[in-house]
Amino acid sequence: METRIFRIYGPPGTGKTTALLNKVDEALHAGVNPSHIGYFAFTRQAANEAVERACTRFNLEKSQLPWFRTLHSFALRLSGIRQEQIMQSEHYKEIGAAIGMDLVIDPRALNGEEVFDLNKNSNPTIGLINLSRLRKVDLREQYDQSHVDVPWETVSYTAKSINEYKRRFNLYDFTDMLEVFVKDASDFCPRLAITFIDEAQDLSPLQWDVAHVLEKHSDRIYCAGDDDQAIYRWAGADVEHFISLNGGYEVLEQSYRVPASVHPVAERIANRIRRRVPKTYLPREEEGKVQRISDINSLDFNEGSWLVLAQAAYFLNDVAEDLKSRGFLFNRNGYRSISEKLSEAVNGWEQLRKGQRVTGRTARTIYGYMSINDRVKRGFKKLPALEDDELVTLQELTANHGLVATIDMIWHEAMDKMPSGERAYITSLLRRGEKFNAIPRINLSTIHGSKGGEADNVVLYTDLSPAAQKAADVSPDDLHRVFYVGVTRTKNNLFLIEPQDSERSYWL
Repeated sequence: METRIFRIYGPPGTGKTTALLNKVDEALHAGVNPSHIGYFAFTRQAANEAVERACTRFNLEKSQLPWFRTLHSFALRLSGIRQEQIMQSEHYKEIGAAIGMDLVIDPRALNGEEVFDLNKNSNPTIGLINLSRLRKVDLREQYDQSHVDVPWETVSYTAKSINEYKRRFNLYDFTDMLEVFVKDASDFCPRLAITFIDEAQDLSPLQWDVAHVLEKHSDRIYCAGDDDQAIYRWAGADVEHFISLNGGYEVLEQSYRVPASVHPVAERIANRIRRRVPKTYLPREEEGKVQRISDINSLDFNEGSWLVLAQAAYFLNDVAEDLKSRGFLFNRNGYRSISEKLSEAVNGWEQLRKGQRVTGRTARTIYGYMSINDRVKRGFKKLPALEDDELVTLQELTANHGLVATIDMIWHEAMDKMPSGERAYITSLLRRGEKFNAIPRINLSTIHGSKGGEADNVVLYTDLSPAAQKAADVSPDDLHRVFYVGVTRTKNNLFLIEPQDSERSYWL
């Protein structure tokens, strides 16, 4: 039976995942065995969300949906690579020590299912090497295109050293999983009645090789995405491949997120994109609001959810400081404005003062902010005689575990080693009545980091970094897509921050 391949274009907020699950529903009602349905998401989080929604909706167990996973996970399962053979951050540290280089990288950059940023959260040399493989281009060619501030000799030597290390110890990284599958394991690909590939606009050429193996082993395949939201080309994504797929396509026509007033702004940006599939969709009936402002301090953050977005992270530095001074709890790039450790210490101390028990782990965290002798006796700082899960009162800490700080001391008096900036911020939070353990309503992020997110209110900075301005001169479509994603995150109100530099800004 000849495979039929379809594209599903999902403009912002049109419920693409729901539409795909509706097709899963149709397949199940047609008698298709759940184990013969493939659903492949771009990230582990998206895959987990899809399988959980499917299990709930169709009253299935996860074991009945073995092919609801990421492409990397799928390739790993069929490649024969064992978990203990996967490269970890300590392996890169060992390679770096051997060749006299710093190869310490963020473990999040190793999972193969997140965007591999050449500039943040990862080693630029390793990122460059990985990118050349995902794009299936020669390393030297990728080096010449990327303009990283690393000598070519260093990049070449590092690549050879990593490959030699992997061969010596029989190890594989996440890109190896894809390559091994395409080369050696594709013969073991299961026969599927229907296959879905979500966020297809973000697939790299190497991931497309995996997708086409799936195509050969599926009776029907749906590739879902939105070329207008293809903002990861710099990370290897091949949107042209998605646009050029043979076969029919459909466009989801109703957005359940984008308000009526924001829709014309989004359409105006989309129409600037030269290489795209023309598509139309309807906004929500709710009007919402688009407002241009010069100062973010004029906004009232007391109600609703907020996304504060900028093209480059450094544009958000002043915003973060302002929100701290005003006593707002927020996330920045996935990290809370008050660390879990600090929150645990302040809450824990107040619990002790109220006569409540805390765990040994919490007590140890509290002690970490106390000075020796003045607040805790020498030799007791690490609480050697207390287990992490053991419960203890303030009186017991005083009698048995060297505590000198007394019940009459409030948190900032007891924890005298707390940095002054953190002390001032916590004071502001308490004055506002923020709950430390609450999920923040306010999120600060680059536009790239916000893809897939939404909020009642979006604040969008229109300033551009010098690098973005330079890149836009070469490939303006990439910048248009970024700001298209930015304006379409809002469910109600869009606030556009007027640029500080009119010569280097994105005009909306």
